[in-house]
Amino acid sequence: MQLEEMHLDLRIAVLVPCHNEALTITSVVKAFQRALPNSTVFVFDNNSSDDTILRAQEAGAIVNSVREQGKGNVIRRMFADINADVYVLVDGDDTYDASAAPLLVNELATKGLDMVVGCRLTDDQAAYRAGHRFGNKLLTSCVTTLFGRPLRDMLSGYRVFSRRFVKSFPAHASGFETETELTIHAMELRMPVAEINTKYRARPAGSASKLNTYRDGLRILLTIIRLFKAEKPLPFFASGFVACTVIAVALALPLLATYIQTGLVPRFPTAILCASTMLFGMLLLSCGLVLDTVTRGRTEMRRLAYLSIPGPWMTGAK
Repeated sequence: MQLEEMHLDLRIAVLVPCHNEALTITSVVKAFQRALPNSTVFVFDNNSSDDTILRAQEAGAIVNSVREQGKGNVIRRMFADINADVYVLVDGDDTYDASAAPLLVNELATKGLDMVVGCRLTDDQAAYRAGHRFGNKLLTSCVTTLFGRPLRDMLSGYRVFSRRFVKSFPAHASGFETETELTIHAMELRMPVAEINTKYRARPAGSASKLNTYRDGLRILLTIIRLFKAEKPLPFFASGFVACTVIAVALALPLLATYIQTGLVPRFPTAILCASTMLFGMLLLSCGLVLDTVTRGRTEMRRLAYLSIPGPWMTGAK
């Protein structure tokens, strides 16, 4: 598919974060140059010890280096340094279908979206291992439950963004949890997003994944919890209040029954524990109420910052 003629004047930046991808970076750069001939391909190298930089330069990409290790650190630098109307983010491992890029860009620009996710489809078990599939579904379900907007492939590394998404993104993550942060940023600001099915293939022979299933899965889960606390403090702290209330009531019922029968409270330590637990629950609820007010104000400021940047489909976007 070709980029629609009405979108040919858009400044499109293809952003490729890399760490030791010498075997694949040439094919990635050339594939996106063919798919989006009017775009500029930027490769951001993250302390590679092989020939990634040299091969990216030979392929015609503009190469930058980021010293802080981690994909999230690289994306933070990319979003800060590159100015464009549309941003195509893709991994440098040659597993994503470059020919789908015009479709994703057209979808974003034609429908006024801020993010389009390339939803991975493959029949190759080596490309998308069962453990990764299960972890992706589990973590995606967690985000959908907590933040309320359904997605099928939250952890896809193939995405297209508008300029106002990129320039309003806070980018706190340092590693592979950055995809989670990108998704929740769109959800919290209620941005229009879409998912489009794209082909996904296995890495070529000799190329190794940098993703650690258990370590990075745990980091993603902790990121979800952290963002839930930061973005929805009232439900987060209210759940602690409910837990404390249940514990306090469960401990207090036997004491109450004894008091009704005898008029005495013989277990003072338990009574003190009940009161302390209930007091702690009230403190949690108070924290949730206060932080909810603060978060609403912060979200409004982020929303205003987002709205101050025109989308690429609007007159005067450049």
